[in-house]
Amino acid sequence: MTRAYDKVYLDKARTALGRMLDFAVHDLHYSAAEFFDLFISSGVAARFETGDFAVIVGMSGVELAYEVLAQSGVKRERIAPNYTVCRSEEFWTGWALAYYQWETAMSFAEIVKYVPIEDIMALYLPYHEMDIRQFSDKMNVLYRAAKPETNLKFLRKEAGLSQRELADLSGVPVRTIQQYEQRRKNINKAQAESLVMLSQVLCCEIDALIEKSNV
Repeated sequence: MTRAYDKVYLDKARTALGRMLDFAVHDLHYSAAEFFDLFISSGVAARFETGDFAVIVGMSGVELAYEVLAQSGVKRERIAPNYTVCRSEEFWTGWALAYYQWETAMSFAEIVKYVPIEDIMALYLPYHEMDIRQFSDKMNVLYRAAKPETNLKFLRKEAGLSQRELADLSGVPVRTIQQYEQRRKNINKAQAESLVMLSQVLCCEIDALIEKSNV
């Protein structure tokens, strides 16, 4: 899995996103879902996902929140933040979500499309006391439950091809395609040649075939 930025920057990125969401909810009085939608639609999320150092390490969470507002065309008078004594559920949600996005390389929009921000926040108990990898495992379960189709199956159906037709055109055995689509075989471990042949027939990038919640 190719990640957008080195792990050395991850703690700072997680803290910034957690503090952004905490500030937006507790000081700016947005709902978590409302502000996270702004984060995505403003383009700041895309910069975060691609490892733009200006946002992942160059801004505090409060500055990041105001950057989201500025890029959204929302004018707000700047206020002094009231730092919560204990880490809030909102802080933990942003902090944990930044890790999951980094680990899977999925976009924030893709993640919350299938696992809404409210559902992620509901994992605070008990996951805030667990290793972050256990949170990631739970997110993978929720994501796959909400999106039962694999990327391969979705792209094949979009192309209007049956499994047999895809097999004939790509040279990848139909049984193998079935196993990938049923998640009985991990497409992430497929031979590069097979991925290339499938991507050529489906007119997509190889990365589009990868199941990013399988990391």
